[in-house]
Amino acid sequence: MKKWGFLLLILLCLFLTFINKESFFESKADIPNVEVLKYDQHENDKAEDRRASENSQQIVITEEQIYQGNLLLVNNEHPVHEESIKSDVVNLTIHNELTQGYVLLGSTNYMSMDIAQKFSKMMADAGKEGLHNFAITSGFRSFEEQKILYEQMGSDLALPPGYSEHNLGLSLDVGSTQMKMEHAPEGKWIEKNAWKYGFILRYPKNKTDITGIQYEPWHNRYVGLPHSAILQEKGFVLEEYLDYLKEKKKVSTKINGKKYTVSYYPFSENMTINLPKNQEYEISGDNMDGVIVTIYE
Repeated sequence: MKKWGFLLLILLCLFLTFINKESFFESKADIPNVEVLKYDQHENDKAEDRRASENSQQIVITEEQIYQGNLLLVNNEHPVHEESIKSDVVNLTIHNELTQGYVLLGSTNYMSMDIAQKFSKMMADAGKEGLHNFAITSGFRSFEEQKILYEQMGSDLALPPGYSEHNLGLSLDVGSTQMKMEHAPEGKWIEKNAWKYGFILRYPKNKTDITGIQYEPWHNRYVGLPHSAILQEKGFVLEEYLDYLKEKKKVSTKINGKKYTVSYYPFSENMTINLPKNQEYEISGDNMDGVIVTIYE
């Protein structure tokens, strides 16, 4: 009887040992599952990085790009550089297709071809609303022309050569053939609608302390969308807008269902930025120390 009891005790010990081993291996089997999950997540991250890399491109930014584009700030502290001047300037007097909806005052009027096309679109839409008395009094001016104007009119009414937006090819003076632009229906229409076409009233009445220029209801400047829309919404002038971008670094907005992302980058040597491959983008310098990248999504 003692032998049977002893045998039963041995069998019980063997059974308990087997159970403990099963529990041990079961608990150990859980560990690789966790490691596999971590490994899979790592692979997912790597795959996402690969996809992002495949869908992006690296763009080299040169110092010259600080002084090129539609968002250049030109004032008494930041002059026009040679590389800043629009390269597609044409004589409007021999391009009748660009002067529909307005008249030219003066013997010669020059403007960037690109800006003239955009302005013509704006004039066509204004004409549909019954406004037909627009006139261009000045567009692009060379440094030499600006020098003559400055000598004739003096510092109270003109800027020295190289310090006027007209030397860029991005600005134009728009008047009315009927009355002063400040009181003309044409002036009121432009003030309300120009932003839709990428233009801004550069020197508004309530911002002279910032721009350093007296109120000029005739002076229009092209900056392009979405910048003109943001300037309009915020009530900014260009100086304020560029400060705003430097502070925020990145701004997104939606206009007529189209999304835009605007990012500011301070310039540095050997500078590169990553941009999406399949999306339209535009790079403009600020004429100071950085570039603004606009992505059209």
